[in-house]
Order: sequence, then structure tokens, then C-alpha cells
Amino acid sequence: MKERKKRLTVALAGNPNCGKTTLFNALTGATAHVGNWPGVTVDKREGVCKKGREPFSVVDLPGIYSLSPYTPEEVIARNYILDEKPDCIINIVDSTNLERNLYLTTQIMETDVPVVVALNMCDELEKTGDKIDVKLLGERLDLPVVGISAVTGKGIKELVDKTLSAATRKRRGISVLSDTVLSEAVADIAVKLDEEGVPSPLFHAIKIAEGDSLECENHKKAAAYAAKLTSKITDETFGNDWEALFANARYDYITANYSPALTVSGRNGKRKLSEKIDRVLTNKWAGIPIFIAILFAIFHLTFSENFLFLAGALGKNGDWVSFEGTYFEGLFGSSGGIASPGVILANLLAGITDAISGGVSNGLSSAGTAEWAQGFVVDGVLGGLFSVMSFLPQILVLFMFFSLLEDSGYMARVAFILDRIFRRLGLSGRAFMPMIMGFGCSVPAMVNTRTLADEKERAATVRVIPFFSCGAKLPILVACAGALVSVSGIAGGFADMITMLMYLLGIVTAFVAVVIMRKTTMRGELTPFIMELPNYRRPGVKNTLLHLWDKAKHFVKKAFTVILVSTILIWFFSHFTWNWNYVPDERMNESILASVGMLVQPIFTPLGFGSQLGVNGWVFAVAAVTGLIAKENVIATFGTLAACVVATFNPDLMGEEGIEAVEALITATGISGAGVISYIAFNMLTVPCFAAVATAKAELGKKSFRMTLLFWVATSYIVASMIYTIGVAWWSAFIWAAVWAIAITVIAIINKKCGSSRRRIAAA
Repeated sequence: MKERKKRLTVALAGNPNCGKTTLFNALTGATAHVGNWPGVTVDKREGVCKKGREPFSVVDLPGIYSLSPYTPEEVIARNYILDEKPDCIINIVDSTNLERNLYLTTQIMETDVPVVVALNMCDELEKTGDKIDVKLLGERLDLPVVGISAVTGKGIKELVDKTLSAATRKRRGISVLSDTVLSEAVADIAVKLDEEGVPSPLFHAIKIAEGDSLECENHKKAAAYAAKLTSKITDETFGNDWEALFANARYDYITANYSPALTVSGRNGKRKLSEKIDRVLTNKWAGIPIFIAILFAIFHLTFSENFLFLAGALGKNGDWVSFEGTYFEGLFGSSGGIASPGVILANLLAGITDAISGGVSNGLSSAGTAEWAQGFVVDGVLGGLFSVMSFLPQILVLFMFFSLLEDSGYMARVAFILDRIFRRLGLSGRAFMPMIMGFGCSVPAMVNTRTLADEKERAATVRVIPFFSCGAKLPILVACAGALVSVSGIAGGFADMITMLMYLLGIVTAFVAVVIMRKTTMRGELTPFIMELPNYRRPGVKNTLLHLWDKAKHFVKKAFTVILVSTILIWFFSHFTWNWNYVPDERMNESILASVGMLVQPIFTPLGFGSQLGVNGWVFAVAAVTGLIAKENVIATFGTLAACVVATFNPDLMGEEGIEAVEALITATGISGAGVISYIAFNMLTVPCFAAVATAKAELGKKSFRMTLLFWVATSYIVASMIYTIGVAWWSAFIWAAVWAIAITVIAIINKKCGSSRRRIAAA
């Protein structure tokens, strides 16, 4: 039997914001998939490139600035290059920041792995009038160099060809540190490592000479030998700080030998324009209001049923833009204005799912299917599943806008703006990065806290990440906000405003919680945070579409696995008694689920969705509990139970999905507006899904994890009860203000005593 040829493996390495992900998408397209690195829960992206003479595997390494082991990302990248031994490394270099990016290149060059340098964003460099002599740079690096644009696809074919050629040739590491006082010592250490059979001996020798703790631990004999060699050597400027000496030597070499390949023109109009934009967007007074305005515009385009506030602005009651009674009613909006693009897409999908549900229901009825079987298929399976799926268009629209902001370079500016605030809260600006990732998913966001040096800062950040509402919570916000607006009869609706305010509530709650933790149980020193603002870029259409495809694929996969199983179980337990007797919709209060829901319902009374809702109010408690498995389950539960709850209340509301299902439940239970807002807040802030809980447990110690669970429950309960009590009785705001004033006073007194104790200890 003919032996199958092993596929080549190519690793992508580069600085953050160098366009590495865009290049990965350009090379792999739809073949990409996400897993975890061995032993750690950090996303690992892999794919297959089929653009050359033979396919090869592509591994996207984490964005790093060096191969020193200061962060988990650097450790992962270094271990992969040295231990997994890829056939080639594509080193992505931001050509608009050549010198800084080549620092990592000089370290990768020291390994024995074949390297191809991809000068990305050459199109942006040309627009500034600058130019890089690719041939000269390649000669001086002694490496293949290709100018590319990952966004437009320019140079990708040449890059693939040179990568395949380089991967078939052996290479020995070279160093730019030959003029340092340690060059002879490094050479001797490398010879010793080579004799021991250590691969990439030059790289390991340099790291051992620097005093790298991981290298010294792994190569104790060589480390002892290096200590003898370096003990008699000192440098006039750096003394025995060899790491600083090598870093300075690298930059000096880059400036003297590689920078001449860059020709800088006098035409810097684009740079000046970028600086002018930054003066506005990063202004300490205007920056945050602009960010809030941009957020509102995004939410308005995604959730508003009164697009651009046309209703009432240019016609009485918006009748001039009414589609009521026409073919387009329910798609573009009825009276009160035109729907936003996000709502139009959601309505379009809802129309399709309604037609499917109606067709299945009619088909089962015509076939004489038993009542319980019809209910199981239409209400139990399709009802819950379609309730969640109906929000997919708006999730993708929202994710698209956030992706555009990130790709353009604006989100880095937001991090810069908020760094000033974060330091006052007791966090370094670095903590903002995992927090903002929480808008996508809490799991990778929690993992990203490993970049924080202080353990207490890490724990505090992990705890508040779920307050930055992920895409899984979006259906809860949209359905409840839309239903509340519909029931209240607000002309034109303000669902977009409610949704944005709930997002801001999560952010504010996170900030307040961080202040309390960092002033009490989690005091610690702040680490310095240096952040480089990337150039403004035009987001690539292909890259954005690939992001959306990955998001949609993940959402649909989750809907047809975890959520589908949950809806089936919910329907089952809501239609059978403890004696396993089937009960129809109108007698669902006799079911297993109802009895359990009624048992826990009183717990939520101070929050507005407890005992005051009467016999049917237990559905809100049950939905909150099922949301612990996956937050999408909240709306799936509503979709499954809505038909049952309203069966005896208003049969015309049966079979509704999404917003209509929540609207039916609000009408049937009589929950107040304050109760609905409280319900949204509770689900946003309480214990996240099982996946996020498992990640938090892995990132925190056992004791800290237990306290984190208590923190999530307590925070969500307190905030939700504040919203409800103030909403139904405004004067209770004074009571809450007094409680918080007492709490702040106690914290201040404790901090003052602790500060005095620390000063006495320091003086002693």
C-alpha cells in the first residue's frame, strides 16, 4: 500500500495588530477551525491552505512581541516553534512599523526553522509615499521576503510559493548579536548544546545567556556553564543585565542594517490625517461621549423599529412611512416608522420560521397525529429552536459592527481612552482587552486575563467579564426589550435605547464591582501598561464575512445541539406529572417543571418576577435557571412554554416565537416594566453559562472560584432588586443611597486603618 505523504505545517507568527488573522483567513478560507492548545484553554486556530502546488496546514500562533516567556501567549508560541518543529514560519511584519516588528524577526531567525518574512500592509505604506526595498531587506536578513496585502490578496500567491520552497530546505539559526560582549560566550554555549543534540542551539544559548528561567531549568548543565562564562564579563552601560543588553543590541542592529531598506518620503498627509482624527477620538473629554454615540448608532441600526427616528419627525404618527395592510407589513415595519436593517433581517427570518412551523403544524394535523406529538414537534422542538434562531440576524449585524470597529483600529483607541479610568479603578489598562473580548464570549476573555501580572487583578477581571454581555445574552435583551416596548405601546419603540442602556449597565456594574474589590479584598500593585495604537485601516470585506461565518456556524451548531436538547427536556418536563401522566397545555401547572418552578419562584419576589406574578409566573424563574446551561436557553424556554402558559389565557397568542413569545408571557403573567428590566439585568449579571463557569474554575483557585460564584449571584440579585424596587417605588432610591453611603464609609474606614498599619510596618 502506498504510504501517504505527510502534509507540511506552516506557523504564522507576528506582533498583535500586524494583520496575522487576516492573512490566516486569506490562506485558509473556510477550512479554518478552532480548538485548544495542548494543556491550556487558549484558542488554537488551524486550517489548510490550498493555494499552492500542494496543500499545507496553517497554524495561527498568538500575537506576540517577543519569544521571551513573560506571557502565556509568548510561552505557547515559543514552545510550538521549538517543540512541534513546524516545517516553516511565516513571520508577518507590519510594513508601516518596520523597526518594531523586526525585533521579533531577529529572535525567530535564531531558531533552525525555515522562515519567510511577509511584509504586510504594503498598500497602506505606499499610500503614505514610503517604500521598502524588498530585495535589499531580503539580502540583509538572509531570508525570503515578500510584500503582501492580506486584505486585498496582493502577493499571497508569491508568499505561498516561497513558503513551500523554504519548507523543503534545511536552515541553521543566525544571530544579529555578534558585536556584543557576550558573543563569544553565546557561541561556546551553543556548541555545548549542539554536542548534547539540542535543536536550535543558538536560540537556546542566547536565552540561557540572558538568564531565561525556563531555559536555565530545562538545560541545567549549559546554564551552569554559562554562569561561569558570564560571571567575569560586565558591560559599561548595562552591567550584568544581559537581557537589556541583547534588546538594545537588536534594535541597534535593526536601525543600522535593516532600516536603510525603508525609504521615507516627505509626503505624510495620511499620517497627519490620522493624528488629527486621534486628537478627536482620543480626547480625554470627547473620547468617551463619542464612543457612547458610536455604540448607540450601532444599536440603533441593529434593533430599532423606528429607523433614523422617521416616525413622527416627518409625518403625523409616522403614517407616511406605514406599511400597515400592505404585503410588506411585518417585514419593514407597520405604523410608527421603518424598521432598522437588523430588524428587517430578523423579520425576514421570522417569516421563514413561521411558515415552517405553520406548515409542519398543518401537516401533522392533516395526518391525524396525536395532540401530544403535535405539541412536542411544533411547540417543544420548533418553538424553542426557532425562538433562538430568530435572533441570529441581529447577532450577526451587531458582531459585524464590532468587528469593523476592531479591524479599523478604533477599539485600540477605546482601550487607550479607558486606560485613564481603569487606573483610577485599580486596574491596569491591559485589563480592558479581556473585558472587551467579553462582548464576544466570556470563555476566551477569561483565558486572556493570563496577560495580567497581578493575581488579584486577574481574579477581579475574571469576575466582571460576564458583565460585558456576550452574544448569547443578546436574545434575552432584544426579546425582553422589544416585548416591553410592544406591550407598553410606545410609538416607534425604543428597544435599541433599552438594549444599549442594559449593555452600559453591565459595564458600569463591572467598574463599580472592580472598585469595591480592589479597595477591599483584592488590593494589589498596578503593573505598567504600554500600548501602541495601530494605524487606521480599511476593514476587509472578505475578512469580515469570514468572521461572520464563524460566528453563525458556532451559533447554529449550539442551537442544534445544547439548545435543542434543552428545549426537548423542557417540553417533556412541562407536559408530564411526577406520576408520568401526560398533561395538555392548559393543565401545565400540574407538571414536574411547574412544581419545581413554583418552589423557587418566591426567591425572585424582591426582583419583580417572583410570587407577585401569580400562578403562571414560575416560567420566568425556570427560564433563568435553564439559562445557566446556555444563555440562549432563556428565550428557548420562553418559546417552548409560551404556547402552554397562554393556552387558557388567550389562544390567539399561541405558537408565537421570539419577541412575540415574551410579549405573550408578559401579558399572561402581568409582570411590570420594572420587573422585565430587572429580569434582563439579573440574567446579564448572574452566573454565566456552564462553559464560562468551567473556564473560571480553571483560571482561579478553588477558594477564589467559590467566592466568584457567590459574587455573581450576590451582584445580580442586588442590582436587579435595586432596579425593581426603584422602578415601582421611586422613593426607595433614597434607602438604597443610604445603604451604599454606609457601605462606602465602612470601606473608607477599613482602608484608612489598613493604610496606617502598612505605614507602621514600613517604618519599622
